[in-house]
Amino acid sequence: MLQGHQTWVFKSKPTIISSAAIGGPFEAQGNLADDFDLLHGDIWLGQDSYEQAEKKFLEQACETAIKKAGLKKEDIQFFLSGDLINQIMPSSFTARTLAVPYLGIYGACSSSMEGLSLASLIIDTGFAQNALVGTSSHNAASEKQYRYPTEYGAQKPPTAQWTVTGAGAAVVALQGQGPRVVASTIGRVIDMGLSDPFNMGAAMAPAAVDTIEAHFRDLNISPSHYDLIATGDLGRVGHRIAGDLLTVLGGFGLYDDLIKFSGAGASVPISSFGNQLVKGALQEAEKTGLVGVLTGIFKITSAGISSAIIFGFLASVLCKPKG
Repeated sequence: MLQGHQTWVFKSKPTIISSAAIGGPFEAQGNLADDFDLLHGDIWLGQDSYEQAEKKFLEQACETAIKKAGLKKEDIQFFLSGDLINQIMPSSFTARTLAVPYLGIYGACSSSMEGLSLASLIIDTGFAQNALVGTSSHNAASEKQYRYPTEYGAQKPPTAQWTVTGAGAAVVALQGQGPRVVASTIGRVIDMGLSDPFNMGAAMAPAAVDTIEAHFRDLNISPSHYDLIATGDLGRVGHRIAGDLLTVLGGFGLYDDLIKFSGAGASVPISSFGNQLVKGALQEAEKTGLVGVLTGIFKITSAGISSAIIFGFLASVLCKPKG
């Protein structure tokens, strides 16, 4: 059922009855290593190319997810998968191995959530009992296609991200034990004109914020409705930008709920100060019109501004800067 402008609400609440994650050597060194079902010591997996190795990652993830669900391949009605390679070849060849009706998707970094959304829709509408969702990537294959071959040894700026070498899969079913998929908000393409392939977090942050805001609006809920709100692939830079953009939304009544949800992370000086600026400007604008935009900024933040000036002056008097 469509609710609001872009959100599906699933009446049957499809269940994720199993999931699997397969990773490479770099992933084995990360903080989430214990959450993988299988970690490999090399990126080749005995194959002749990175793309073939990626296929093996995805095949293993799918086979593991099916096994953990207590099912056989014949019990899966549809396989939905996507990846970053041309013609989504790892997904397509995995579909050949599984011999399951296949729907290929290409959402780049959103492929996993796009697959879960579509699988839940298929289950909720009664067109399947069990659907398998998968996605994969390979650092060397992706770098070769979108940036520079890893053999080139190009230096990356601090804004660059690291594409995972691995694959994930999940089985979505009408019945069973596991997390329930209650709703899915489909995001829009938000293009701010950023074209730096080494700063994808900044390019994706506006779309992430837009989708989060749309989810709250369509379902008429606040951030406090959830125990955790997670985004994928923004990186440090993108995460910071998303936080700044959500700060602006505070002027429209969302930021206070974000503080309750995320604690100190949302009330650090820069973010909370920006929130107060926006809120003060909007409040005074309602009372006095356009002039209130200027007066409201200083009225609501006068204490903070005054303190910054006073303590800054005292620091300059008492402390002598080096050099």
